[in-house]
Amino acid sequence: MAQERTNAATFKGNPITLVGPELKVGDTAPDFRLSKNLLEEATLQDFAGKIKLISVVPSLDTGVCDAQTRRFNEEAASLGDDVVILTVSVDLPFAQARWCGAAGVDRVVTLSDYKDNSFGQAYGVLIKEFKLDQRSVFVVDKDNKITYVEYLSEMTEHPNYDNAVAAVKALLS
Repeated sequence: MAQERTNAATFKGNPITLVGPELKVGDTAPDFRLSKNLLEEATLQDFAGKIKLISVVPSLDTGVCDAQTRRFNEEAASLGDDVVILTVSVDLPFAQARWCGAAGVDRVVTLSDYKDNSFGQAYGVLIKEFKLDQRSVFVVDKDNKITYVEYLSEMTEHPNYDNAVAAVKALLS
């Protein structure tokens, strides 16, 4: 049975239960298998040699998730080819592709955790009550070590974009 963390986060002030470990700076990023589309999957190793900013959102079709993904898409332009920004949600790959097209988001890679929520469990962001992934941000270096983690304590709040981008830039210097 996966570890459960209660009192770790809220949704509109109501407690939610997160499933999985609380990852910390210095931990090795867990591998994952996420859907790029219905026939193609991506793993952590597909992004080997890159700095990875992993932006986790519950659903692209909500206001804060929309804003978070657009913001990191904008930031991607100034980060260069050594950085990949991954947006992970449980939205179906069809919905992710539709949203990106409508929003003009073209610099982030959207990946779906819809099949088995394995990413959510491995990264400690699966919300037991909703089967969605909790808003969070991870920065992972080229050797797959986590150098920045932000688990949001309130699901409806924005992450600290500046701190996340600064963590990526620190790895570029």
